[in-house]
Amino acid sequence: MNSVYLDNAATTALRPEVVKRMTQVLNETYGNASSSHSFGRSSKVLLEQCRKDIARYFKVSASEIVFTSGGTEADNLALRSAVRDLGIKEIITSRIEHHAVLHTVEQLEKEYQITLKYVDLDECGRVNYTHLEELLQAADQPLVSLMHVNNEIGNILELKRVAELCKSYKALFHSDMVQSVGHYQIDLEAISVDFMAASAHKFHGPKGVGFCFIRKESGLKPLIFGGEQERGYRAGTEAIHNIVGMAEALKLAYDNLEVEKQYILELKSYFVEALKKELPKTSFNGRCESQEDSTFTLLNVCLPIAPEKASMLQFQLDLKGIACSRGSACQSGSNQQSHVLTAILDAEQLKQPSVRFSFSIFNTKDDVDYVIDVLKAFTTA
Repeated sequence: MNSVYLDNAATTALRPEVVKRMTQVLNETYGNASSSHSFGRSSKVLLEQCRKDIARYFKVSASEIVFTSGGTEADNLALRSAVRDLGIKEIITSRIEHHAVLHTVEQLEKEYQITLKYVDLDECGRVNYTHLEELLQAADQPLVSLMHVNNEIGNILELKRVAELCKSYKALFHSDMVQSVGHYQIDLEAISVDFMAASAHKFHGPKGVGFCFIRKESGLKPLIFGGEQERGYRAGTEAIHNIVGMAEALKLAYDNLEVEKQYILELKSYFVEALKKELPKTSFNGRCESQEDSTFTLLNVCLPIAPEKASMLQFQLDLKGIACSRGSACQSGSNQQSHVLTAILDAEQLKQPSVRFSFSIFNTKDDVDYVIDVLKAFTTA
């Protein structure tokens, strides 16, 4: 049986070079970076070198990079601390953010009685920038939280445009960039984002590690207490092997960005054309089939399958060795409809199954051909 992994927006396979580097560190550099002896100092040197290397890709200071357990913690650190410490009274976000943001701001609304507002979206899930400006004009001490690349439908936010809007209305700007770091060049010297979240396992690094960019002199205070690690922002002994793995994965991602981006984009385009030819009634959610409006890494398709067969689709794909996702992986095993698709599709569209296929450098056209054959057989059976 074939084995095809097309769920790279959920997590990616480790690059072999990353595994090798992490194994080396696990074996050789195991000291606690907070210890003063030579073992600790060796770990500390490695830790700070990784911080500098990562900061350089975004044109920021190393002191503005705080290592976390992943994107969810990074989002929580920025959002919760901003409300608690910076006097934020209003958060403006969208209804198609990752739950790491949505659930956090909903909880903050309950805890701190802040005002929570949602920017309008068009039928493809794109932000209405005119409405965003209207919300900013009327806001009191606001923070805007909008993700750079949507994890389900692939929409790309006009990051610089939002940053400039926020700056003009003295609003803080937080962006979940979990799906864009390692896939797009992001110049935070030119784009005035205040807080950014990233996660290593989305760009062929290890799970359990990510980072939060915190603009210098922001005034944020820690969420986790117990030690002075991460310049006081995040207590706890740093997992040096994971941080080294993340830095190595990010280096490989950006060193090979243009070549790998073109390869994956061609693969995605090949998939789009095959779907249009073999399953012509397929529709594309959002603008995911576009090379300009959506990320090159994923497709979210509504398949022409009768509602009575729809519940079996995911099972059949898994049975045939195909890994993909009904929505975001955070909802796997849940019978609830994707909150992203619910926000942009009508009731009739929601009756048909939508599937997210997401690609990486480890996928091939043979993978696509196999998936198309399986889908075609299932829809016509």
